[in-house]
Amino acid sequence: MYELTVRDHFDAAHTLRGYQGECSRLHGHTWDVDVTIAGERLDSVGIVYDFKRLKADLHGILQSYDHAFLDEVRPFDEVNATAENLARVVFEHLSEELDASVRLVEVSVWESPVAKLTYRP
Repeated sequence: MYELTVRDHFDAAHTLRGYQGECSRLHGHTWDVDVTIAGERLDSVGIVYDFKRLKADLHGILQSYDHAFLDEVRPFDEVNATAENLARVVFEHLSEELDASVRLVEVSVWESPVAKLTYRP
């Protein structure tokens, strides 16, 4: 089994509606997002999945969040833009983009250099 991981990031602001504490107020993060895919077969070139393609797939998803107020971006206009919800939403969107030859293993969201959340279904 081969596993491939790429990272991208975006800057955005949000609030945590219903949270008791300072994070209920407007604040922002530079969110780093790691995605890991896995596959068993290599193509004729000898790769499981093109790094460049996976980076582009992830970037395409994250660009709609970059420099946005996430509370106004679907689905975060209805659910809080927590690391948990961000990881799940990115996982769901990226799952739709990948070839059947690989599977999405996990999505990790870093909301600071020392705080990471990982989603695996």
